[in-house]
Amino acid sequence: MDPRLEVELYIPADPFFGTPFLDLDEERASPIPYRHLHGGFAGTDTRFTFYFPTGPEYRGRLFHPLEGAHAGHEDAFAGPMGEILGGGLTVLARLGGYMVESNSGHIGDDVDPKGGDDPTLYGHRASIESARFSKHLAAQIYGEPPHHAYVWGGSGGARRSPLCLEYAGGVYDGAMPFMGGGNVEPHGTTSCVRSAQPVVFSAMFNVQRLLGDQLAGVVDATAPGGSGTPFDGLSAHQREELANLYRLGYPRGDEFMIAHPMGQMWLWTSISDMLQEDEDPEYFDAFWSQPGYVGYDEPAHVEKDLIDLHTTVERVLTANDIINDPAFAGDQYASARTMALLMGMMGGQAALPIAVKLSGVERGYLLGTGVRITDGKAAGRSLYCMAHAGDVLFCDGRREANLQRFTDVVPGDAVHVCNRAFLAFCYYYRHHIAEDDALFDFLRSDGNPLYPQHGVPLQSPLMGVPYSGQYDGKLLWIHHTHDNSLWPPEGGVYKKAVEAVRGPEQAARQFRLRWTENAEHIPPFMLSSAPGRATTTWIVDYRPIIEQSLLDLVAWVEDGVEPAETSFELRDGKIILPERAAERGGIQPVVRATANGGVRAEVSTGEPVTLAMSAEVPPGAGQIVDVAWDLDGSGAFGLQVDGIDGTASTVHFETSHTYDAPGTYFATARVHSHRSGHVNATTCRIPNLAQVRIVVT
Repeated sequence: MDPRLEVELYIPADPFFGTPFLDLDEERASPIPYRHLHGGFAGTDTRFTFYFPTGPEYRGRLFHPLEGAHAGHEDAFAGPMGEILGGGLTVLARLGGYMVESNSGHIGDDVDPKGGDDPTLYGHRASIESARFSKHLAAQIYGEPPHHAYVWGGSGGARRSPLCLEYAGGVYDGAMPFMGGGNVEPHGTTSCVRSAQPVVFSAMFNVQRLLGDQLAGVVDATAPGGSGTPFDGLSAHQREELANLYRLGYPRGDEFMIAHPMGQMWLWTSISDMLQEDEDPEYFDAFWSQPGYVGYDEPAHVEKDLIDLHTTVERVLTANDIINDPAFAGDQYASARTMALLMGMMGGQAALPIAVKLSGVERGYLLGTGVRITDGKAAGRSLYCMAHAGDVLFCDGRREANLQRFTDVVPGDAVHVCNRAFLAFCYYYRHHIAEDDALFDFLRSDGNPLYPQHGVPLQSPLMGVPYSGQYDGKLLWIHHTHDNSLWPPEGGVYKKAVEAVRGPEQAARQFRLRWTENAEHIPPFMLSSAPGRATTTWIVDYRPIIEQSLLDLVAWVEDGVEPAETSFELRDGKIILPERAAERGGIQPVVRATANGGVRAEVSTGEPVTLAMSAEVPPGAGQIVDVAWDLDGSGAFGLQVDGIDGTASTVHFETSHTYDAPGTYFATARVHSHRSGHVNATTCRIPNLAQVRIVVT
């Protein structure tokens, strides 16, 4: 391997980018031996990192994972964060490729001063130019450029990876977005995304705010064996808002996550100033001052939660403080600790001050509230509360505020704590109806909106441009049934776009849609668990499905092996999958479970309960390699079913269990399949599960 690389011979295809440079070139040994290159393009904020395996792992492919959210980092996938995101060097080594990362043309949540608010730069151009330059270097390192290239990513990465395929001009051969969404415009658009997804988050925030502790009853009603009537005990206004949330497509069965927002709250912090200052300032004034808006017509729905307080900072806390201080070990800090741990994995941001303890915060609704620094070195900076525990607020903000957080803030600095904007946003969905989206029809009568209207706002330019559905190559789309950040209706957007451009027949040769049942937006170990019902007992880890689907994309592009897609129906904003594996398709096993023959059993202490499960793997998706039961909702999965040898694609098992103490127990059957039936395989073990309720008196 020649250590000398002729960087200066590369001429960027996109004239926006200056001469490429490398500021780091070194051999590394972990987790695999590879050559680590870091650099950027002169005159821009675009940075990249290339990871070239130096051993037999490399088999001639390029893989380009794109970071979620707004991106802004070129080192998200190399370390522990990569494994959490479902990628990383070990995964890419198993797939036979070198890895490209770019910061999508910007640093943190800020824009490139040269590029300004141009969404084409952040949506695809910076990524494409980085990948193109990596091929120039790969040809020198390996003797030839990669024979195939793939771009993929989840969430914000699923916003941008289709754009890379659409606009790359042959740089990539395939794309695999998972958990994406957005609007569609003709190919070549330079506008920002104008999607209703951030709009509908407002309905979720409102349900959380209005229901409070009553949300537990909704969760219980919609969990397996529940009453199925989540509206019991709610006031008229609470019922209305919960019904509206369902009408807008919120995933049924995922109500527990309404009380634990993460990515949705981050999005609010990143767009709040943009909405108030640039996109829609009239709305935030009209909500409190004009007829037709709840804040003016029915202030009782918001006034008890109102905060408008001038106070001072008592303490400033870094991510390290949250991670290491025993004072933050309680369950109420769980989401904050998760955020802090993620920051510690992202480019050494653990020392960044992300939280403050405030004086005199005794009433009102803190989630989403604005915290504006009014004196001291950081005066004028606006941040918003992503999570809180008592009077400790964990905050983020837009652009420079995202990079700085509470840097230069000291105890005694004055702040203005105000949630008027957030309370107004809780009803935002009523006043920002997407014209061509039938999900909003319940807010119309004879085609006319029921409430005063404002245009659907643009998203940050960091999200790129709208999809077009026009591309060369292959695209495999993955969507999750229980994703509370990109709801099920978003799963069909790109399919419609491709069919509109290519027609159904040609679209079928270039596009596949695959659903992951019982999967959330992030892996279950990162989510909060309810007492008696661990998140791992009703949410699966989707990362093995992502790796297997990448393998399937490679086989489709390079060998013509068509990947299985999932049959589904979308009705009333709800995703419905066929009950039988042969009809459903996809690659997940289909699992069913019963307790005494039903989804709910009521027994006395010491009385045996018959637990039964059955599972089947879709045709061509492999065999069952593991079956286990968790009997009490703890997530332990201590009952391992014997005799599973990887030869069968169906399984049925019954057992009897007694519960010695009164209570409500959730028992879960979890099944893994594997494409080759390898019971000892450590990767690509495809999960699914089914749960039942046992009430013991």
